[in-house]
Amino acid sequence: MNSKYNITPSGGLIPGIEPDDIIKRFEKLPVSIYESEEKGADYVAGQIVDAINAATGRGERYVLGLTTGKSPVGIYRKLLAAYHAQEVSFEHVVVFSLDEFYPIKPEEQQSRNFRMREEFINQVNIKPEHIHFPNSTLTMDEMTTFCHSYETKIKEYGGIDLMLLGTGTQGQLGFNEPGSFENARTRLVVLGTATRKTQSSLFYGIEHTPAKAVTMGLATILSARRIILIAWGEEKSDSIRSITEGEVTPLIPASCLQRHTNIEVVIDKGASEKLTRVDTPWLVGTCDWQPKFIRKAVLWLCGLTQKPVLKLTHENYIENSLGQLLETANSYYNVNIKVFNDLQHTITGWPGGKPNADDSTRPETADPYPKRILIFSPHPDDDVISMGGTFLRLVDQGHDVHVAYQTSGNIAVNDNVVLQNIDTIRECGYGNHYDEIAALIRNKKTGEPEPLELRKLKGAIRRAEARAACREVGLEPDTHAHFLNLPFYETGGITKGRLTDTDITIIVRLLQTVKPHRIFAAGDLSDPHGTHRVCIEALLQAIERLNDEDWFEGCRMWLYRGAWQEWSLDMVDMAVPLSPGEVLRKRHAIYRHLSQKDNVPFPGDDRREFWQRAEERTENTARTYDKLGMAEYQAIEVFLRLF
Repeated sequence: MNSKYNITPSGGLIPGIEPDDIIKRFEKLPVSIYESEEKGADYVAGQIVDAINAATGRGERYVLGLTTGKSPVGIYRKLLAAYHAQEVSFEHVVVFSLDEFYPIKPEEQQSRNFRMREEFINQVNIKPEHIHFPNSTLTMDEMTTFCHSYETKIKEYGGIDLMLLGTGTQGQLGFNEPGSFENARTRLVVLGTATRKTQSSLFYGIEHTPAKAVTMGLATILSARRIILIAWGEEKSDSIRSITEGEVTPLIPASCLQRHTNIEVVIDKGASEKLTRVDTPWLVGTCDWQPKFIRKAVLWLCGLTQKPVLKLTHENYIENSLGQLLETANSYYNVNIKVFNDLQHTITGWPGGKPNADDSTRPETADPYPKRILIFSPHPDDDVISMGGTFLRLVDQGHDVHVAYQTSGNIAVNDNVVLQNIDTIRECGYGNHYDEIAALIRNKKTGEPEPLELRKLKGAIRRAEARAACREVGLEPDTHAHFLNLPFYETGGITKGRLTDTDITIIVRLLQTVKPHRIFAAGDLSDPHGTHRVCIEALLQAIERLNDEDWFEGCRMWLYRGAWQEWSLDMVDMAVPLSPGEVLRKRHAIYRHLSQKDNVPFPGDDRREFWQRAEERTENTARTYDKLGMAEYQAIEVFLRLF
C-alpha cells in the first residue's frame, strides 16, 4: 500500500556525523530501514529482478525460495509490475515455497500456497515443472519421504540462490517455532498455541486451524546463498530487535540468521522502532534535540532511574549517556522544568477546548464553541473502547459530536449470537425465522466466505449495538451516527479487498456533509487483521481531496489508538483525565456491544475482554503520569495531533 499515513518524529540522530559502524554497532545483521513498506518492497523487488536478469544473462537458472503470508504481498505486486513491463522474465526461475499448513488441500483459500499462486505465480511465466510446493495432502506415513525428496530436489537444482523470508512476532522463520534446532531440515512440525491463535482468523476459529505444518528447516534456510528478511509494522519491532541485536538462541529461531554471511534485513520505520539507533539514539550518536525528542530521552531516563522528572540529577544524565543533551540546555534543571511543563500542558479536561479561556498552554483552542466533531471508528466499537471517556466529555460539554463507523464489523459476530438474537425476536412475537437462520449457519462451508444473508444479519446486530452505545454516551444515533459500510471490508472473510475510489468517495461525502472543526480517528496499525490500517489510509486520502475547501481551513485531526496498543508519552499532544464515574460510564457504553463481550471469533493473542483492555491501558497511562510527577488520576486517554 502506498501509505499516506506517516508520523515523522522530530529530532533524532543527525546523519553523517558518526560512521555507520558506530551508529549500527548494536546490530549483528545488516539492516536497511525504509520510510514505508511500499519503498521497502520496491527495493527488495528490484534486488530480485536484478539477480534474475543477471542469471539469465549468464544462461543460468535462478532458484528462489519464497515465503507466504502478508509480508511479501507488496513485493509480489512489484514483481508482477516488472514482469508486465517486460523488465524481467521468470522463464528460467525455479521456485521453492517455504511452508504450508498440514493437512490442507491446495485449492483451499487458507492454503499458503494457494495464496502465493493467486498473488504471484499464476500470473507470470514460471514453467509448471519449476514450481515446488510442500504437499500437504499426503498421509502422515508419506510425509517423511516427501520432506526428504523436497530437500533432494533443492540440491538437484544446486541450492537456493535467494531466500525471501518474513518473521513472526516470536521470531519464527516459516513454521520453525521457538525451540527449533539449527540442524533441522524440511519436516512436519506441530504448531505452537500462539501461532495457531495468530492463524485462527484465517480458519474462522482455532478449532478449525491445523495443528501441524510442513516447513523448510533452519538448516535448509541457512544453506541459501543469499537471504533477505523482511518485516513491516510496529507489531514486528520487538522481534526485529531480538533477531538483530540479541543473542543467537533457539527461542528466537530467526536469530540464527546471524550466522549467515550474505543476508540483509529490510524493514519499514514501524518495524525499526525498537532498534537502539531508533529507540535510544543518544546511545550511539549525535542527536538533534527537538522538544519532543528531549521529552522522549527524559522519560526514558525516568524509567531507567525510577524517578519523577523533577528529581532527576546531573549525575543521572551524565551516567546514562545524556551528557550531550545537557550541553544544549545549560543545566539539568532547565531540562527537567521544560519537560515537566511540556508534559503538564498535555493534560486537559476540555478535549474540545474550554470556551472563554486562555488557551495559550492548552492542547485545544477555545474557539469556535461549540465545535462540530467527527469521530471515525474503524469497527462499530473502537470509538467507545479507545476514546469512550473523551467521547463522553465532548458530548457533555455541548459539542456537536458525530461518529462514523467505517466498516460493518460483521465477521466479528459469532453464529450463536445471531441465533440468540433471532430467538429473542421469536420469543417477542415479531416473527419466527429461527429454523431458517439455523439452517443457513449449519450449511456454511468451513474456510469459505460467509453467506451474504448471514453477513447482513451480523452487520445489523453490530449496528444496533453501536446505536445503543451512542445512546449510552448521550448521542442521538438517528442523526449523529453514520454507518459507512466501506466496501473493501465486505469480502465475507478475514482477507479484505483493496481500497478503491468507492471507499474514499463515501468518506469524502460524509466530511462534506458534517464539515467538522475536529476529526478524531484511529491511528494504530497493529490491529491483527489490518482493518485499522486501511481505514486510516482511506480517511487521509479523502482529506487530501478536501484540503482546498474553505470549511477545512483550521480543521485539526487527533489520533487515538485502538485496543491493541497505546501512544508512548513522548508522542502525546493531549491527555484527557477520567474520573472513576466516567470510567464506569465508558464501561457501560462498551457493554452495549454484547456480541463482542465474552467470546469474539478473532480476538488476537489478547484474551481479555475489550473493556478490560481499555481500563487497564488508561489506568496504566494515569499511573505513568503520576510516577513522572503529575497529578494522580483514575485513568487517562491520550491523543496525538496529526495536523
